[in-house]
Amino acid sequence: MKTWIALVLSFFFSLPSSAEQFKNIKEVEVHYSAFNSTFLTPQVASSYQLKRNGYSAVLNISVLDTYQAGKPAITAKITGQAKNLIGQIKALEFKEVKEGNAIYYLAEFSISEQENLTFTIDINAGNKGTGQLKFSQKFYVEE
Repeated sequence: MKTWIALVLSFFFSLPSSAEQFKNIKEVEVHYSAFNSTFLTPQVASSYQLKRNGYSAVLNISVLDTYQAGKPAITAKITGQAKNLIGQIKALEFKEVKEGNAIYYLAEFSISEQENLTFTIDINAGNKGTGQLKFSQKFYVEE
């Protein structure tokens, strides 16, 4: 029970910081968020053909053009991988999703209980910016 309470509290305290995770690369702002797939509603998971279970997570990336008014979303080539603490590598395959003016890149991957993953993501937005995004995150299985 203490573990569950600690998990819930850490989730609530991490929300403000995770809501603004981004990195500037030349003329683009790369926003990213990784979360357990159970945070998706069944309808959303189905519409994007994503697995929704406690052992799957999703990485969401969007690329915004900082040199245009309103920072519109732009297309980019996104590739990457996630590596756990013992060096196992999970290749990430991104799907491009367009909804109106928004463009998202989604990759799903499997997770284990309390798995700490380091993500290395290569962003190529052409002349607007090319660079690497690197971050780590711990995941918890939802049963």
